[in-house]
Amino acid sequence: MRALHPPLERMPLYGAASSRAIERQNTHLPLMERAGLAVAKLALALWPGSGPIWVACGPGNNGGDGLVAARWLAAHGLPVHVSLSADAGALPPDAAAAHARALAAGLPIHAEPPDTTPALIVDALLGLGLSRPPAGAVAASLHGVAKFAAQGARVLAVDLPSGLMADTGTALGEHTVRADHTLSLLTLKPGLFTGAGRAHAGQVWFDDLDVSPPGAHHPADAELLGDDALRPMPRDATAHKGSQGSVRVVGGAAGMEGAARLAARAALAAGAGRVYLDALSNAPGPADPAWPELMRAGAEPAVAQPGVVTLAGCGGGAAIATHLPGLLAQAARLVLDADALNAVAGSAALTSALQARTQPTVLTPHPLEAARLLGCTVPEIQADRLRAAQNLAERYGCSVVLKGSGSVIASPGHRLGVCPRGSAALASAGTGDVLAGWLAGLWAPEPEADLHALCGRAVSQHGAAGEALPLRASTLIERLSATLGAA
Repeated sequence: MRALHPPLERMPLYGAASSRAIERQNTHLPLMERAGLAVAKLALALWPGSGPIWVACGPGNNGGDGLVAARWLAAHGLPVHVSLSADAGALPPDAAAAHARALAAGLPIHAEPPDTTPALIVDALLGLGLSRPPAGAVAASLHGVAKFAAQGARVLAVDLPSGLMADTGTALGEHTVRADHTLSLLTLKPGLFTGAGRAHAGQVWFDDLDVSPPGAHHPADAELLGDDALRPMPRDATAHKGSQGSVRVVGGAAGMEGAARLAARAALAAGAGRVYLDALSNAPGPADPAWPELMRAGAEPAVAQPGVVTLAGCGGGAAIATHLPGLLAQAARLVLDADALNAVAGSAALTSALQARTQPTVLTPHPLEAARLLGCTVPEIQADRLRAAQNLAERYGCSVVLKGSGSVIASPGHRLGVCPRGSAALASAGTGDVLAGWLAGLWAPEPEADLHALCGRAVSQHGAAGEALPLRASTLIERLSATLGAA
């Protein structure tokens, strides 16, 4: 068992169907006994040393894991209140056996939650068994968990916080458990790391129950990005500005010049040799008075040159649409962000031009921009962020960074990546422009880079730099430059 907190390693993620298939493949092993023992060990470590432990068990195998854990905790003399929100006669075989062993050990099993606030709650109500909003006795127990948590009880969720979907991180029902800790068993589930999952899972732990990695028999549904992406990229001792590529930022319409400047600054900080700002406002003066290293457009190399990355859209407003036909047709490497994405979504001609591109391209939408590109709603995007990112990558033939809590990276022919880094500190103006510029700057000196991996690196670095408060977009660039820029 181990806690998944920084530093993190790259790890496979398995959804509900894949996890069940892996479980079926290992039915010859005492998985429930191993799972319950793991839960009991973590519960013992989290128990504050006094006060009762409420083990809330549900109608499936997740409840069986809870029953095994309760038996171990009681055997160690801890004050345990066990409730079962199900008909004991209808439990699946393994859970029924766990129930029988608990009774044989003299452990009382109640139908109701405790009367007083427990010190620790073990949420073993639903796990992978969730397919619709909880109801009946389970919903009543979830209400009890929420009530006691509000009164100070700590919560340990078994496998998944009850009410959270394993594949998507969608929370079903108003009383979806908000856990302080979640112990994911046998496999890591994508929903713990994206969407509402990050708000409900708390500190995630993992125990593989001594089962060997599934390997080729069960390819992962996605991949949790690791901190290997945070290492600064070394520069060759012979590097010069001409060998580091160039970035052209096209954006910054009147009143929105700041977005383009942030993107250009981030591109330079990431390691691009030269950065040109093509400001659509046409305002006189330097490209960025605070950053004299940034150059005005006019003498920049043509976007068709392989050494040039074009970033279009940051603060582009409606004006960016007139520039996109040429950029989509000519740019050797292209990053589309913000208003460029909105322009594509609103134009059949631009959509066709993007789909016709054969040159490498990255889209960096937030959920609203993604919804416009897919012709759906933001709730539909957020209901299944992994599927939405995959659909975008397939529809437009591009690499995609779907921003948000647990950003998702998708590219045709690649396994989905989920970034566990970042925080609500990034929920402020300009941080998305910084990400787009940082990505472009990382890409500039690496024209042959694996674009999917490069997107994962950019998102991971941006997220790690955005985990501390206070934060403004300009200070985010400073943090990125100080710790993660080209060495």
